[in-house]
Amino acid sequence: MRLLVFGATGATGRQLVSQALEQDHEVTAFVRRPEALVPRQGLRVVRGDTRDRASVEAAVAGHDAALSALGIGMSLMPGTLIADSMRNIVPALERAGVRRFVLMSAFGVGATRNDAPPLLRLMYGTLLAGIFADKRDGEDIVRASALDWTIVYPVVLTGGPLSARYRAGERLELTGLPTIARADVAHFMLAEAAEGRYVRKSVVIAT
Repeated sequence: MRLLVFGATGATGRQLVSQALEQDHEVTAFVRRPEALVPRQGLRVVRGDTRDRASVEAAVAGHDAALSALGIGMSLMPGTLIADSMRNIVPALERAGVRRFVLMSAFGVGATRNDAPPLLRLMYGTLLAGIFADKRDGEDIVRASALDWTIVYPVVLTGGPLSARYRAGERLELTGLPTIARADVAHFMLAEAAEGRYVRKSVVIAT
C-alpha cells in the first residue's frame, strides 16, 4: 500500500514507519523536521506542519490510506494540536479521495473513560483532562467526515518490543494498569489500514 503517516517522528509514528517499510509498503512521512528520520528504501519524507492547510493539501494525493500518530509526546500541557490538525487533514483526505484513515487516540478519551479502572479514571479526569479534551474534539471532526475512519484507543503505552499478541475490541474488560507496547499499536494500525475490520468504528487495544 501507499501510506501517508502523520506524526512520523514520534515514538509510535517511528514504529509505524519502520514496520510499514518492513512490510514492503511505500511510506510518505509528513513531518516538521525531515532530518529526524534516517533515509530508507521506500520512504519519502515531506516537510510540513499539520496546522498548515496548504502543506497538508499538497501531501495527501496518491495514497491508499493515511495514519495518524500525532501527539504532544511527554508534555502535559494542554493545547489544540489534534483538533487543529484534523481540521486540515480530514478535508484534505476527502478532497483527494483518500478514504481510509486510521487515527490513534488514547484510552480514556470520550466514552472510553467510563470503562477505565478507577486509578486511570482519576488521572484522565485531572492530569490529562485538557489533553484528552483536544483529542475528543479531533475525534468529533473525524467521526463527522465521509472517510472510512477507524479510531484506535491504546491503553497505557510502553516502549516494549513487538509481540503481535494483544486484544482488540470495541470494548475490553480492563483491570489495574493495563498496558500495550507502541510497537504493537503500530502493528495493529497497519493491519487495520489494510483489512478494515473496524471501519467507522472505534477499537480499544491492550495486552
